[in-house]
Amino acid sequence: MTRAGIDIGGTFTDLIIFDEETGCIEITKTPSTPDNSAEGVINGLTKAETAISDLDFFSHGSTVGTNALIERDLPRTGLITTEGFRDVHEIRDATKEDVWDAYTDVADPYVTRRDRLEVTERIDYNGEVVAPLDEDDVREVVQVFKKRGIDTIAISLINAYVNGDHERRVQEIVEEEHPDAFVCCSHEILPEMFEHERTSTTIVNAALVPVVREYLTDLADQLESRGYENDVLAMHSGGGVMTTEAIAYYAARIANSGPTAGAIAGQYIAEQCGFDNAIGFDMGGTSVDVSLTYGGDIEMTDEWAVEYGYPIMFPSTDIKTIGAGGGSIAWIDEGGSLRVGPRSQGADPGPACYMRGGDKPTITDANVLLGWVDPDKFLGGEMDATAGPSREVIERDIAEPLDLDATEAASAIEQIAIANMCNAVRLVSTSKGYDPRDFAIVAFGGAGPMHAAHVAREMNIPNVIVPPYPGINSALGCLLVDVEHDLSKTFVANATEEIADDLEAALAEVESEILERLRAEEIEDDQIRLEHEVKMRYAGQWRSLAVPCSLPIESVDEIRERFHEEHERVYAYSDRDATVEIYGIRVTGRGLVEKPSFPEIESGSVDDAHLGTRAVYFEDAGGFVETDLYQREQLGAGATFSGPAIVEQMDSTVVVPPEASVEVEQTGNLIIEI
Repeated sequence: MTRAGIDIGGTFTDLIIFDEETGCIEITKTPSTPDNSAEGVINGLTKAETAISDLDFFSHGSTVGTNALIERDLPRTGLITTEGFRDVHEIRDATKEDVWDAYTDVADPYVTRRDRLEVTERIDYNGEVVAPLDEDDVREVVQVFKKRGIDTIAISLINAYVNGDHERRVQEIVEEEHPDAFVCCSHEILPEMFEHERTSTTIVNAALVPVVREYLTDLADQLESRGYENDVLAMHSGGGVMTTEAIAYYAARIANSGPTAGAIAGQYIAEQCGFDNAIGFDMGGTSVDVSLTYGGDIEMTDEWAVEYGYPIMFPSTDIKTIGAGGGSIAWIDEGGSLRVGPRSQGADPGPACYMRGGDKPTITDANVLLGWVDPDKFLGGEMDATAGPSREVIERDIAEPLDLDATEAASAIEQIAIANMCNAVRLVSTSKGYDPRDFAIVAFGGAGPMHAAHVAREMNIPNVIVPPYPGINSALGCLLVDVEHDLSKTFVANATEEIADDLEAALAEVESEILERLRAEEIEDDQIRLEHEVKMRYAGQWRSLAVPCSLPIESVDEIRERFHEEHERVYAYSDRDATVEIYGIRVTGRGLVEKPSFPEIESGSVDDAHLGTRAVYFEDAGGFVETDLYQREQLGAGATFSGPAIVEQMDSTVVVPPEASVEVEQTGNLIIEI
């Protein structure tokens, strides 16, 4: 079987092709094409030696959904809601990302007020009809949308999570009156309480469907025209893949797919090297994405957002992102302080050293001046780049205003960038009760291996793992996942043995729908695996914790005890005398996909990989140090060496600081001991 994994990033589109019969691994990297993501994918596949018609498996992660939300490049969307609830979407939860910043407003709502229209109806918290649906209201609203040219419509009625009959009828009327419209109902997207979260998720999903469907249809058509005959799979934020048919309705699922693929690969690499606890450190051209694996499991979150205030309540890997990629711009603020990011040069025009018109200093330009990376060897020498423009823009914009020389300015840029990266690591570790000293960093992305050892030293993290192909690690993650669906539902009750039968029946109902989705994607029953979770909290708490359970329910007391233990781990506190309340349930179904088995590398001497030396700047060493250079592809298993060192390869560069040591694993992974 020949498998292809693709990650469409903000700067580059990365591709890995693995032929299981021959053990041959082929990697390519091409500039992303923001205006047409499918074009970048086809460019990468065409560049590879393997023909598209020879592929048996295609899976990819994409930033298409995320970028559409960030740039607000979305179709005009209408919302139908219950009379009196028109402004739930704009009022939000009345919080701000920074409560002390009185000058920054929360982002505008995705649906403007004039496009949020009301209908008469009311269902109470028990699902009982208090006021019947006024169908004439619905028809009038639909006619307004038709006149305005709105053909993307979200429906979110009060308490629809417990009784979706009114939403279903509204959908039927919309389809009768406006058959060309796409309709998205909240009781299908997120059958949970809390109006703002449910409405926000439904709106985001509805708005993304036309964007994602157009791009996926284009990609699938282009692949089919070139001879690919199987499913086009896409990563979703929960850590699995979905077919294009499923994503055509649940588009918001793939809004965080690219970083999730990297987290999956980071978990896999850490497991290969014997680490159950790992911090995924993915540094690309635009951002740094940090994830965490604890006890072999990736940390997840139920609530995330591209823009603060508008949550997406689909399960996602818990990833913290900061604007500190290779293309992040260094600048001086009004107070005369040096800043790095979050603004980025991106893929176009890119850093100054790319010679594509970039005229601002970036982290990559600083790397070039410090000798960390050789611009003549970008993409194995396939990209035209040079150090001259890097020095020019750093001297002009940073060094001269701060009265520094160019090297000092480049070092300052790097130190600030690393400090920002350390803060991102703290967000996924110490802020959640984890000690980073108990973890290893898995460094990937085109720039991750250059910076990870410096972050580890600052954070007292003992080990850094660099995979064989760090620049395409997220693409690798797309080969390591299963088809996956999950569905949650509100279920409120005190966690006592008396509700065991009701809890079991609710889980069984959700499980039935998950099985239906997987079977619709032609997953055989013997390849389906199910996981059940109960969301619980102490009575009076706002947020909940998810704990696993199994069907049939054998003991609610045991589930409650698991909750106490998890609460103790997360918050260093538990109260076994307090009332525990069940808030909701979730079932996750996986359709197992056969995973590739990668070949091990041969043993070899470090001398075979030695390329010579060059002067490289290390702040701790007091300046430029003559540093050994190694060719990554020539490093055999068992090879060891010490820093300072630079390990060069086609898709990345590894920087090993002084006093650190490196060992090459049989799997091809480098383990840097700090």
